[in-house]
Amino acid sequence: MEQLLNKIEVYKNEINAFSVSDTTTVEEFRIKWLGTKGIVKEIMGEMKNVAPDKKKEAGQLLNEFKQFVEGKYDELKGSADNGQQSTANTIDLSLPGDPLPLGSRHPVVLMRNRIVSIFQRLGFAVAEGPEIEDDWHNFGALNLPEHHPARDMQDTFYVQQNPDWVLRTHTSSVQIREMEKGKLPIRMLMPGRVYRNETVSARSHCFFHQVEGLYIDENVSFADLKQTLYFFVKEMYGKDVKVRFRPSYFPFTEPSAEMDVTCFICGGSGCNICKKTGWVEILGCGMVHPNVLSNCGIDPNKYTGFAFGMGIERPAMLKYGVNDLRLFSENDVRFLKQFTSAI
Repeated sequence: MEQLLNKIEVYKNEINAFSVSDTTTVEEFRIKWLGTKGIVKEIMGEMKNVAPDKKKEAGQLLNEFKQFVEGKYDELKGSADNGQQSTANTIDLSLPGDPLPLGSRHPVVLMRNRIVSIFQRLGFAVAEGPEIEDDWHNFGALNLPEHHPARDMQDTFYVQQNPDWVLRTHTSSVQIREMEKGKLPIRMLMPGRVYRNETVSARSHCFFHQVEGLYIDENVSFADLKQTLYFFVKEMYGKDVKVRFRPSYFPFTEPSAEMDVTCFICGGSGCNICKKTGWVEILGCGMVHPNVLSNCGIDPNKYTGFAFGMGIERPAMLKYGVNDLRLFSENDVRFLKQFTSAI
């Protein structure tokens, strides 16, 4: 019995000297003293060695020791939990904030916004339409009846379930929808994505983006068209840019022209973007054909108008010095993250 008392006293001194640093230390204490193979269970097993007349006294002593160990465990556990909670709730307000990475706008979006903002200063509003169009709005109303040879100018993606529906080849279909509303005069921009079955290369893609413009009113002339486009080019590329108009053909305008500017990639010396000519075509334009006005219920004897259309990718290539159109659609973050601010 005396030996048991001495052992318990040594154990109590060891427990009183135990200090806690974290929850891991508390768990180690529990395993050592209260675990299935712990010291408390071990010392309880010594009851079998106690004399029968001393068992009652020894049982009380062992129970008190067990309660002492359990109380110490609860105390240590509470201290560890309070310390961990206190650490978790401590915020150092003097530390700098976590930096938030900034995203960037796509260069095509930047260029679209820039083009729209220039024409909005001339009073143009923005209109949009569906990317899947019926044959009438995409071709027929634009003076391109079925089997017209000019349809070969645009390799078209047709909807397999219904060949009368196509992926629009130009945003001119939105012009038709605006003219059909009959709200004159019209001064609108039509930006959007278009689709053509073309070979993907540094200069072309099977999908790209366009901005088209339409102005219809009484006494609109080709001079109005030229001055509008001169203003746009000077605002976009600077006052020193060189410009030329070339006669062209579009079935929905008459007369028609194409507008070129000096290639900014090579400075006019010739490269793969300008096909070694030193010039880059940026848009097509012309006076709205009388047949198109009639198809939309507008009197061509009273009203005239002009229209123009340009791809967005090509001006973006010139503005940013990009020599491969495919970069715009490859989603390469190394390329896209360069465009962090509006132009």
